[in-house]
Amino acid sequence: MIGPNSRRTPAHIARPRPAERGARTSAMIASLDAEGRDTIAAPFGHALVDLAKTRDDIVGLTADLSKYTDLHVFAQAYPDRFYQMGMAEALLMSAAAGMAREGFTPFATTYAVFASRRAYDFIVMAIAEENLPVKIVCALPGLTTGYGPSHQATEDLAIMRGMPNMTVLDPCDAVETDQATRAIADHPGPVYMRLLRGKVPDVLGEYGYRFELGRAKEIRGGSDVLFISSGFMTMRCLDAAAALEKDGISCAVLHSPTIKPLDEATICAEAAKGGRLVVTAENHSITGGLGEAVAGALARNQVHVPFRQVALPDEFLDAGALPSLHEQYGLSVASITARVKDWLND
Repeated sequence: MIGPNSRRTPAHIARPRPAERGARTSAMIASLDAEGRDTIAAPFGHALVDLAKTRDDIVGLTADLSKYTDLHVFAQAYPDRFYQMGMAEALLMSAAAGMAREGFTPFATTYAVFASRRAYDFIVMAIAEENLPVKIVCALPGLTTGYGPSHQATEDLAIMRGMPNMTVLDPCDAVETDQATRAIADHPGPVYMRLLRGKVPDVLGEYGYRFELGRAKEIRGGSDVLFISSGFMTMRCLDAAAALEKDGISCAVLHSPTIKPLDEATICAEAAKGGRLVVTAENHSITGGLGEAVAGALARNQVHVPFRQVALPDEFLDAGALPSLHEQYGLSVASITARVKDWLND
């Protein structure tokens, strides 16, 4: 079994001594901080097990990363429907395509960097071009690991957005991961879904949120700023909105978990309301992700509003502890609130 201290650990990161491993792994590979929030363990794995109770077409495949994509929960429940493909992402995607052709609904898991970079052509030719119902579910999206560029999938949304037939999702939390897993099982085509694994925060539960494929939904209203966000950045935007409210700045949060197809109608309608500053927020490179998708939608629909992006820079990122990296690269709540204040004062 491959883990964060295996040979998939990048060579430029010193391997921690045994006594250090727990703390270092927690700091460098945890999904994200969730201080003050309840968490749910392995929501993807448990949702897949639940689906499989009534659907014998559901199968799970992984590239030697079942424990680190929560697919081990499914493997334990349905060992005869679990396939361990080894460290071979091209084989993983090709096998998933073959199973889809035979009437199965394969869920293929690995790390986001390995799916988007190593297996790209196999996904295009074997899955996307044939419009097969393979669900590619990938852990460590964006800056959710401190192991450096070899493991940080900061451009995966851009890569997958450019692929015809591919639906692209970036869920916020445990609630949405559970709901989205069930929804994509019914979707007739291929899906790429980012995965928060392990103990995942419950962010949207208190809002009575229901995931709908292809739909963006307002989580909270506000008159000065409109955040349009995806993934765990919706959690950060909600926290930033609460902090900014104390300073008399009213912020709305529009959560857009489906990056492709983008809900242009809702986004443009909300952006056109009342002269608010529109701020997109994503755990992805500033190039090619949610921000540019929203900017394109606004331009095509002639919605002219002040627009800013919270995103990762177009560069290879440092290794280190996640809280420090999120502060360094502007994904922390403190960074978001400070930048919004500056933008409003421009």
